Amino acid sequence: MSRVRPRRGQLALLLASARPRQWLKNLLVLAAPLAAGTLLQGRVLARTLTALVAFCLVLAAVYLVNDIVDAEHDRAHPDKRGRPIAAGDLSPVTAGSVAALLAAAALAVSLLVGWQLTAVLATYVVGALAYTLGVKRQPVFDLALVTAGFVLRALAGAVAAAAPLSEWFLLVASFGALFMVAGKRYADVVRPAVDPASLGAVAYTPSFLRFVYGMAASVTVTGYALWAFQVGAARGGAGWAQLSIAPLTLAVLRYAVDVDQGRAGSPEDVVLGDRALIGLGLVWLALFWMAADVS
Repeated sequence: MSRVRPRRGQLALLLASARPRQWLKNLLVLAAPLAAGTLLQGRVLARTLTALVAFCLVLAAVYLVNDIVDAEHDRAHPDKRGRPIAAGDLSPVTAGSVAALLAAAALAVSLLVGWQLTAVLATYVVGALAYTLGVKRQPVFDLALVTAGFVLRALAGAVAAAAPLSEWFLLVASFGALFMVAGKRYADVVRPAVDPASLGAVAYTPSFLRFVYGMAASVTVTGYALWAFQVGAARGGAGWAQLSIAPLTLAVLRYAVDVDQGRAGSPEDVVLGDRALIGLGLVWLALFWMAADVS
């Protein structure tokens, strides 16, 4: 006997397609002002939160467009076929109209901060559309473009807060993002619901993805450690920056366990569902904040 799915209203269907759980990645917008120790300054906080709202709006728009373009492929996927557009519950016309409104609203919100943030947001939109419309079928470039999306979030926070971006920050943000992106791809490969190639995505081998996320994790930890020792040597004090290396390394290793077991297909679920990982993140955040706040 087939199971009857409960009917949902249009607003609920649009919200489901916007995937709010995945907005967690937008918290990277806070990284630059946090590193600069200026996040809680009134004007900086207001501008940074405005940038965060703009990215949440534009990410919702991007997911709606993605679901419109991928609807046919999603119907062949055991998990994705339940998405509102693929299931036929949400009209592509409605989704496209709302996506356009959300994108316009995001750009309008970003203008409250300044044209520089709007330029960063527009670059993200162009990259996201390029990925959806073809780059996701190009080996290596697909990984690079998704990784660039994370870096643009960090850049947006820096622009909004007028915070400096050091080479170490960019290095850690870039390779940390690549680590998570490759881990997600690895989960898709080792626990495939269908052939990735049939969904219009690159069919990587597990060995290649293990190489990528192993390399990315190594560069992330090494780059962070070099930054921490440099900051510690320059500022002296209690050595909070050096101490923060330990929880960050343990968090990367903890997440790598999930990657290795093919459970990192939804990074937000891994992070929110692992209490030990959350604990390590909070310890790292406290030490990082104290290191950044030392003058």
